[in-house]
Amino acid sequence: MEISKVMSKVFLWMFLGLVVTFGTGYYVSTQENMLYNIFSNGMYWFLIIAEFVLVIVLSARVRKMNPMTAKIMFLLYSFVTGLTFASIFVAFALESIMFVFLISAVLFGMFAIFGHFTKLDLTKISTFLLMALIGIIICIIVNYFIGSETFDLVISCISVLVFLGFTAYDIQKIKLLSYNFENEDNLAIIGALELYLDFINIFLDLLRLFGKSND
Repeated sequence: MEISKVMSKVFLWMFLGLVVTFGTGYYVSTQENMLYNIFSNGMYWFLIIAEFVLVIVLSARVRKMNPMTAKIMFLLYSFVTGLTFASIFVAFALESIMFVFLISAVLFGMFAIFGHFTKLDLTKISTFLLMALIGIIICIIVNYFIGSETFDLVISCISVLVFLGFTAYDIQKIKLLSYNFENEDNLAIIGALELYLDFINIFLDLLRLFGKSND
């Protein structure tokens, strides 16, 4: 496969996923009935579970999926995530969300460029990144019961660094996969999904650190 063509498709689908997520989140945040239905009767947790199921199935089965099925599932995942993102547009000022999105995009772009052009073997840090991610998840669970704002800020800072590292690593991994992946379209979807998740987590962590509440 031609790497430049694959990466173009990866970023195109990642961009489409982000448009669907943020567009859906903003629209739902302006609809009181939809907000009520999502956040007042347990639907929110159903959507969270649906997100996990979709991302697990897509990640595990994408190699064997029909390309159109993979694309539909990715967009469906982006849409479901957008439904839960409505809470962000309610909780934070729109200009703050836009500012943090811009900062996230700049940082993401810097590490994506690094991952694309570096000669370093980033697979050597993949184990460290995974261990750090597991540690972050454990800390988040612990802090759920402690409720420390300071601890939450520390977690967010570390999480930003970890997902920036994942961004560079995932870019390099996509390049390596392009040499032996059977289907270009399916590779574009799995690459878009991984980078989409990296970006979303960077954005959410930065929003927790710098976002201004919607008073």
